[in-house]
Amino acid sequence: MKVIDLRSDTVTHPTAKMREAMANAVVGDDVYEEDPTINQLEQDAAAMFGKEAGLFVTSGTQGNMAAILAQCGRGDEVILGDKAHTFVYEGGGIAALGSIHPRTVSVQPDGTLPLDDLRRAVRGNNVHFPRTKLISLENTQGTVGGMPLSVEYTHAVAEIAQQYGLKLHIDGARIFNAAVAQGVMPKALVEAADSMTFCLSKGLCAPVGSVLVGSKAMITEARRVRKMLGGGVRQGGILAAAGLIAIHEMVDRLAEDHQHACLLGEGLAQIPHLQVDLSRIKTNFVFFDLLETAPITPETLVQQLNERCQIRLSPYPGYQRTFRAVTHYWITAERVQRVIGALREILA
Repeated sequence: MKVIDLRSDTVTHPTAKMREAMANAVVGDDVYEEDPTINQLEQDAAAMFGKEAGLFVTSGTQGNMAAILAQCGRGDEVILGDKAHTFVYEGGGIAALGSIHPRTVSVQPDGTLPLDDLRRAVRGNNVHFPRTKLISLENTQGTVGGMPLSVEYTHAVAEIAQQYGLKLHIDGARIFNAAVAQGVMPKALVEAADSMTFCLSKGLCAPVGSVLVGSKAMITEARRVRKMLGGGVRQGGILAAAGLIAIHEMVDRLAEDHQHACLLGEGLAQIPHLQVDLSRIKTNFVFFDLLETAPITPETLVQQLNERCQIRLSPYPGYQRTFRAVTHYWITAERVQRVIGALREILA
Protein backbone atom coordinates (compact mmCIF):
# COMPACT_ATOMS: atom_id res chain seq x y z
CA MET A 1 0.00 0.00 0.00
CA LYS A 2 1.58 3.28 -1.11
CA VAL A 3 -0.93 5.38 0.81
CA ILE A 4 -0.61 5.42 4.60
CA ASP A 5 -4.20 4.78 5.63
CA LEU A 6 -4.97 5.11 9.33
CA ARG A 7 -8.75 5.48 9.08
CA SER A 8 -9.39 1.86 10.08
CA ASP A 9 -7.93 -1.64 9.97
CA THR A 10 -10.72 -2.46 7.48
CA VAL A 11 -8.53 -0.88 4.78
CA THR A 12 -6.00 -3.73 4.90
CA HIS A 13 -5.23 -5.53 1.66
CA PRO A 14 -4.76 -9.31 1.49
CA THR A 15 -1.17 -10.49 1.69
CA ALA A 16 0.64 -12.14 -1.21
CA LYS A 17 0.22 -15.53 0.48
CA MET A 18 -3.53 -14.94 0.77
CA ARG A 19 -3.81 -14.02 -2.90
CA GLU A 20 -2.00 -17.23 -3.86
CA ALA A 21 -4.25 -19.31 -1.61
CA MET A 22 -7.34 -17.66 -3.07
CA ALA A 23 -6.19 -18.39 -6.61
CA ASN A 24 -5.68 -22.08 -5.79
CA ALA A 25 -8.64 -22.64 -3.45
CA VAL A 26 -10.70 -25.81 -3.76
CA VAL A 27 -14.32 -24.70 -3.97
CA GLY A 28 -17.89 -25.98 -3.99
CA ASP A 29 -21.40 -24.66 -3.44
CA ASP A 30 -21.62 -23.45 0.15
CA VAL A 31 -25.42 -23.15 0.16
CA TYR A 32 -25.32 -26.93 -0.25
CA GLU A 33 -22.59 -26.94 2.43
CA GLU A 34 -20.23 -28.46 -0.14
CA ASP A 35 -17.41 -25.93 -0.22
CA PRO A 36 -14.49 -27.75 1.45
CA THR A 37 -12.49 -24.59 2.11
CA ILE A 38 -15.39 -22.83 3.83
CA ASN A 39 -16.14 -25.99 5.78
CA GLN A 40 -12.52 -26.10 6.95
CA LEU A 41 -12.58 -22.45 7.99
CA GLU A 42 -15.78 -22.95 9.98
CA GLN A 43 -14.43 -26.06 11.70
CA ASP A 44 -11.07 -24.47 12.53
CA ALA A 45 -12.69 -21.29 13.86
CA ALA A 46 -15.09 -23.25 16.06
CA ALA A 47 -12.27 -25.36 17.46
CA MET A 48 -10.11 -22.29 18.08
CA PHE A 49 -12.86 -20.80 20.26
CA GLY A 50 -14.02 -24.03 21.88
CA LYS A 51 -17.42 -24.02 20.18
CA GLU A 52 -19.33 -26.76 18.40
CA ALA A 53 -19.77 -25.13 15.01
CA GLY A 54 -19.05 -22.09 12.87
CA LEU A 55 -20.68 -20.17 10.04
CA PHE A 56 -18.90 -18.07 7.41
CA VAL A 57 -20.71 -14.75 6.88
CA THR A 58 -19.94 -11.87 4.58
CA SER A 59 -19.45 -9.27 7.32
CA GLY A 60 -19.42 -8.69 11.05
CA THR A 61 -22.73 -6.87 10.76
CA GLN A 62 -24.27 -9.92 9.12
CA GLY A 63 -22.75 -12.16 11.78
CA ASN A 64 -24.18 -10.09 14.62
CA MET A 65 -27.54 -9.96 12.88
CA ALA A 66 -27.63 -13.72 12.29
CA ALA A 67 -26.66 -14.46 15.90
CA ILE A 68 -29.24 -12.15 17.42
CA LEU A 69 -32.07 -13.12 15.07
CA ALA A 70 -31.28 -16.79 15.64
CA GLN A 71 -31.65 -16.39 19.42
CA CYS A 72 -34.43 -13.79 19.70
CA GLY A 73 -37.93 -13.50 18.31
CA ARG A 74 -40.13 -10.59 17.26
CA GLY A 75 -40.81 -8.29 20.20
CA ASP A 76 -37.96 -9.70 22.29
CA GLU A 77 -35.34 -7.40 23.78
CA VAL A 78 -31.54 -7.30 23.63
CA ILE A 79 -29.44 -5.52 26.27
CA LEU A 80 -26.36 -3.88 24.76
CA GLY A 81 -24.12 -0.86 25.10
CA ASP A 82 -25.25 2.60 24.03
CA LYS A 83 -22.00 2.87 22.06
CA ALA A 84 -22.04 -0.70 20.76
CA HIS A 85 -21.38 -1.20 17.06
CA THR A 86 -24.61 -3.19 16.73
CA PHE A 87 -26.60 -0.32 18.22
CA VAL A 88 -24.85 2.61 16.53
CA TYR A 89 -23.38 1.43 13.24
CA GLU A 90 -25.44 -1.46 11.88
CA GLY A 91 -28.37 0.44 10.41
CA GLY A 92 -30.81 -0.50 13.15
CA GLY A 93 -30.94 -3.93 11.56
CA ILE A 94 -32.05 -5.94 14.58
CA ALA A 95 -35.10 -3.68 14.88
CA ALA A 96 -35.75 -3.19 11.17
CA LEU A 97 -35.36 -6.82 10.13
CA GLY A 98 -35.96 -8.75 13.33
CA SER A 99 -38.42 -6.53 15.22
CA ILE A 100 -36.07 -6.94 18.17
CA HIS A 101 -36.04 -4.16 20.75
CA PRO A 102 -32.66 -2.74 21.89
CA ARG A 103 -32.30 -1.74 25.54
CA THR A 104 -29.11 0.22 26.07
CA VAL A 105 -26.74 0.45 29.02
CA SER A 106 -24.03 3.11 29.25
CA VAL A 107 -20.63 2.00 27.99
CA GLN A 108 -17.92 2.92 30.49
CA PRO A 109 -14.53 4.38 29.51
CA ASP A 110 -12.96 0.92 29.92
CA GLY A 111 -15.50 -0.60 27.51
CA THR A 112 -17.53 -2.45 30.14
CA LEU A 113 -21.23 -2.26 30.91
CA PRO A 114 -21.82 -1.87 34.68
CA LEU A 115 -22.99 -5.17 36.13
CA ASP A 116 -25.65 -3.56 38.28
CA ASP A 117 -26.99 -1.71 35.24
CA LEU A 118 -27.23 -5.00 33.37
CA ARG A 119 -29.21 -6.55 36.21
CA ARG A 120 -31.56 -3.57 36.33
CA ALA A 121 -32.06 -3.72 32.57
CA VAL A 122 -33.52 -7.25 32.65
CA ARG A 123 -37.30 -6.97 32.30
CA GLY A 124 -39.69 -8.56 34.74
CA ASN A 125 -42.39 -10.97 33.61
CA ASN A 126 -45.05 -8.41 32.76
CA VAL A 127 -47.36 -8.30 29.75
CA HIS A 128 -46.50 -4.62 29.24
CA PHE A 129 -42.78 -5.30 28.70
CA PRO A 130 -40.79 -6.82 25.88
CA ARG A 131 -39.15 -10.08 26.93
CA THR A 132 -35.43 -9.84 27.66
CA LYS A 133 -33.66 -12.63 25.79
CA LEU A 134 -30.02 -11.73 25.25
CA ILE A 135 -27.07 -9.62 26.43
CA SER A 136 -24.58 -8.46 23.80
CA LEU A 137 -21.01 -7.34 24.56
CA GLU A 138 -18.37 -5.92 22.23
CA ASN A 139 -14.73 -6.96 22.59
CA THR A 140 -12.73 -4.92 21.89
CA GLN A 141 -15.06 -1.96 22.45
CA GLY A 142 -14.15 0.20 19.50
CA THR A 143 -16.06 3.38 20.17
CA VAL A 144 -14.14 4.16 23.36
CA GLY A 145 -10.69 3.32 22.06
CA GLY A 146 -10.44 -0.39 21.26
CA MET A 147 -10.71 -1.39 24.91
CA PRO A 148 -10.29 -5.12 25.63
CA LEU A 149 -12.73 -6.80 28.00
CA SER A 150 -11.22 -9.29 30.43
CA VAL A 151 -12.00 -12.95 30.93
CA GLU A 152 -13.18 -12.19 34.48
CA TYR A 153 -15.57 -9.46 33.36
CA THR A 154 -17.04 -11.61 30.60
CA HIS A 155 -17.63 -14.44 33.06
CA ALA A 156 -19.35 -12.01 35.43
CA VAL A 157 -21.73 -10.95 32.65
CA ALA A 158 -22.31 -14.60 31.73
CA GLU A 159 -23.32 -15.33 35.33
CA ILE A 160 -25.95 -12.60 35.12
CA ALA A 161 -27.21 -14.02 31.83
CA GLN A 162 -27.45 -17.50 33.34
CA GLN A 163 -29.18 -16.18 36.45
CA TYR A 164 -31.96 -14.70 34.35
CA GLY A 165 -32.08 -17.40 31.69
CA LEU A 166 -30.61 -15.17 28.96
CA LYS A 167 -28.20 -15.81 26.11
CA LEU A 168 -24.86 -14.00 25.81
CA HIS A 169 -23.53 -12.86 22.44
CA ILE A 170 -20.15 -11.24 21.87
CA ASP A 171 -19.42 -8.96 18.95
CA GLY A 172 -15.80 -10.02 18.77
CA ALA A 173 -14.86 -8.17 15.60
CA ARG A 174 -11.41 -7.60 17.12
CA ILE A 175 -11.45 -10.43 19.68
CA PHE A 176 -7.93 -11.47 18.66
CA ASN A 177 -6.65 -7.99 19.51
CA ALA A 178 -8.25 -8.37 22.94
CA ALA A 179 -6.61 -11.76 23.44
CA VAL A 180 -3.15 -10.61 22.33
CA ALA A 181 -3.35 -7.45 24.44
CA GLN A 182 -4.13 -9.45 27.58
CA GLY A 183 -1.93 -12.45 26.89
CA VAL A 184 -4.78 -14.97 27.00
CA MET A 185 -6.05 -17.64 24.63
CA PRO A 186 -8.86 -16.40 22.38
CA LYS A 187 -11.27 -19.09 23.54
CA ALA A 188 -10.89 -17.96 27.16
CA LEU A 189 -12.60 -14.69 26.23
CA VAL A 190 -15.68 -16.39 24.79
CA GLU A 191 -16.02 -19.71 26.62
CA ALA A 192 -18.90 -18.34 28.69
CA ALA A 193 -20.74 -16.93 25.65
CA ASP A 194 -23.44 -18.64 23.61
CA SER A 195 -22.31 -17.01 20.37
CA MET A 196 -19.49 -14.84 19.06
CA THR A 197 -18.66 -13.32 15.70
CA PHE A 198 -15.18 -12.17 14.67
CA CYS A 199 -13.86 -10.36 11.60
CA LEU A 200 -11.34 -11.73 9.16
CA SER A 201 -11.12 -8.48 7.21
CA LYS A 202 -9.72 -6.08 9.80
CA GLY A 203 -6.33 -6.61 11.43
CA LEU A 204 -6.12 -10.16 10.07
CA CYS A 205 -5.95 -8.79 6.48
CA ALA A 206 -8.41 -11.12 4.71
CA PRO A 207 -10.39 -9.24 2.03
CA VAL A 208 -13.92 -10.28 3.04
CA GLY A 209 -15.81 -12.05 5.76
CA SER A 210 -16.41 -12.92 9.38
CA VAL A 211 -17.14 -16.15 11.22
CA LEU A 212 -19.92 -16.77 13.72
CA VAL A 213 -19.33 -19.56 16.24
CA GLY A 214 -21.59 -21.23 18.79
CA SER A 215 -23.58 -24.39 19.40
CA LYS A 216 -24.64 -26.61 16.52
CA ALA A 217 -28.28 -25.77 17.14
CA MET A 218 -27.64 -22.02 17.11
CA ILE A 219 -25.51 -22.21 13.98
CA THR A 220 -28.21 -24.23 12.21
CA GLU A 221 -30.71 -21.48 12.92
CA ALA A 222 -28.19 -18.76 12.04
CA ARG A 223 -27.56 -20.45 8.68
CA ARG A 224 -31.25 -20.03 7.89
CA VAL A 225 -31.09 -16.37 8.94
CA ARG A 226 -27.98 -15.85 6.80
CA LYS A 227 -29.89 -17.14 3.79
CA MET A 228 -32.74 -14.71 4.48
CA LEU A 229 -30.23 -11.88 4.69
CA GLY A 230 -28.83 -12.78 1.27
CA GLY A 231 -25.62 -14.15 2.70
CA GLY A 232 -25.67 -17.58 1.12
CA VAL A 233 -22.62 -17.74 -1.14
CA ARG A 234 -21.70 -20.30 -3.74
CA GLN A 235 -17.99 -20.90 -4.43
CA GLY A 236 -16.96 -18.83 -1.43
CA GLY A 237 -13.91 -20.95 -0.73
CA ILE A 238 -11.96 -18.34 -2.69
CA LEU A 239 -12.63 -15.99 0.23
CA ALA A 240 -12.33 -18.61 2.96
CA ALA A 241 -8.83 -19.53 1.75
CA ALA A 242 -7.64 -16.10 2.84
CA GLY A 243 -9.58 -16.52 6.08
CA LEU A 244 -7.68 -19.70 6.93
CA ILE A 245 -4.38 -17.90 6.60
CA ALA A 246 -5.81 -15.04 8.65
CA ILE A 247 -6.68 -17.15 11.71
CA HIS A 248 -3.65 -19.42 11.56
CA GLU A 249 -0.86 -16.99 10.63
CA MET A 250 -1.93 -13.41 11.31
CA VAL A 251 -3.00 -13.44 14.96
CA ASP A 252 0.30 -13.39 16.83
CA ARG A 253 1.62 -10.47 14.80
CA LEU A 254 -1.20 -8.23 16.09
CA ALA A 255 1.18 -7.41 18.95
CA GLU A 256 3.19 -5.39 16.41
CA ASP A 257 0.12 -3.28 15.64
CA HIS A 258 -0.31 -2.59 19.34
CA GLN A 259 3.35 -1.58 19.65
CA HIS A 260 3.02 0.73 16.65
CA ALA A 261 -0.09 2.30 18.18
CA CYS A 262 1.91 3.09 21.32
CA LEU A 263 4.74 4.48 19.19
CA LEU A 264 2.29 6.68 17.29
CA GLY A 265 0.65 7.89 20.48
CA GLU A 266 3.98 8.79 22.05
CA GLY A 267 4.92 10.80 18.98
CA LEU A 268 1.60 12.62 18.81
CA ALA A 269 1.88 13.55 22.48
CA GLN A 270 4.98 15.60 21.64
CA ILE A 271 3.31 17.68 18.93
CA PRO A 272 1.82 21.07 19.87
CA HIS A 273 -1.95 21.45 19.38
CA LEU A 274 -2.57 17.71 19.76
CA GLN A 275 -3.80 15.94 22.87
CA VAL A 276 -3.63 12.20 23.46
CA ASP A 277 -4.12 10.08 26.58
CA LEU A 278 -1.38 7.45 26.36
CA SER A 279 -2.90 5.40 29.18
CA ARG A 280 -5.87 4.57 26.94
CA ILE A 281 -3.87 2.97 24.13
CA LYS A 282 -4.54 -0.70 24.85
CA THR A 283 -4.69 -2.27 21.39
CA ASN A 284 -4.37 -0.81 17.86
CA PHE A 285 -6.49 2.35 18.37
CA VAL A 286 -5.11 5.83 19.02
CA PHE A 287 -7.65 8.55 19.79
CA PHE A 288 -6.35 12.13 19.78
CA ASP A 289 -7.82 15.64 19.75
CA LEU A 290 -6.93 18.59 17.57
CA LEU A 291 -7.06 21.44 20.08
CA GLU A 292 -8.72 24.81 19.48
CA THR A 293 -5.25 26.37 19.55
CA ALA A 294 -4.33 24.64 16.29
CA PRO A 295 -3.57 26.96 13.35
CA ILE A 296 -5.79 24.95 11.00
CA THR A 297 -9.21 23.30 11.08
CA PRO A 298 -9.76 19.55 11.18
CA GLU A 299 -10.94 19.68 7.55
CA THR A 300 -7.77 21.43 6.43
CA LEU A 301 -5.62 18.98 8.38
CA VAL A 302 -7.30 16.05 6.65
CA GLN A 303 -6.85 17.72 3.25
CA GLN A 304 -3.19 18.56 3.74
CA LEU A 305 -2.30 15.12 5.06
CA ASN A 306 -3.92 13.52 2.03
CA GLU A 307 -2.67 15.89 -0.67
CA ARG A 308 0.82 16.58 0.60
CA CYS A 309 1.71 13.32 2.31
CA GLN A 310 -0.63 10.59 1.01
CA ILE A 311 -1.79 10.01 4.58
CA ARG A 312 -5.45 9.25 5.11
CA LEU A 313 -6.93 10.23 8.44
CA SER A 314 -10.33 11.61 9.37
CA PRO A 315 -12.28 12.75 12.44
CA TYR A 316 -14.12 10.00 14.24
CA PRO A 317 -17.78 9.89 13.15
CA GLY A 318 -19.87 12.22 15.27
CA TYR A 319 -16.87 14.21 16.54
CA GLN A 320 -15.42 17.36 14.96
CA ARG A 321 -11.98 17.51 16.55
CA THR A 322 -11.38 13.94 17.73
CA PHE A 323 -9.44 11.65 15.41
CA ARG A 324 -9.04 7.87 15.50
CA ALA A 325 -5.87 6.41 14.04
CA VAL A 326 -5.83 2.63 13.65
CA THR A 327 -2.62 0.67 13.13
CA HIS A 328 -2.56 -2.55 11.12
CA TYR A 329 -0.40 -4.85 9.00
CA TRP A 330 0.44 -2.12 6.49
CA ILE A 331 1.47 0.47 9.12
CA THR A 332 5.13 -0.14 9.88
CA ALA A 333 7.30 1.66 12.42
CA GLU A 334 8.84 3.68 9.57
CA ARG A 335 5.38 4.75 8.42
CA VAL A 336 4.44 5.73 11.95
CA GLN A 337 7.42 8.08 12.01
CA ARG A 338 6.38 9.55 8.66
CA VAL A 339 2.92 10.31 10.08
CA ILE A 340 4.40 11.93 13.17
CA GLY A 341 6.72 14.03 11.02
CA ALA A 342 3.93 15.12 8.69
CA LEU A 343 1.67 16.19 11.54
CA ARG A 344 4.49 18.09 13.23
CA GLU A 345 5.28 19.94 10.00
CA ILE A 346 1.66 20.81 9.17
CA LEU A 347 0.89 22.02 12.69
CA ALA A 348 4.12 24.00 13.09
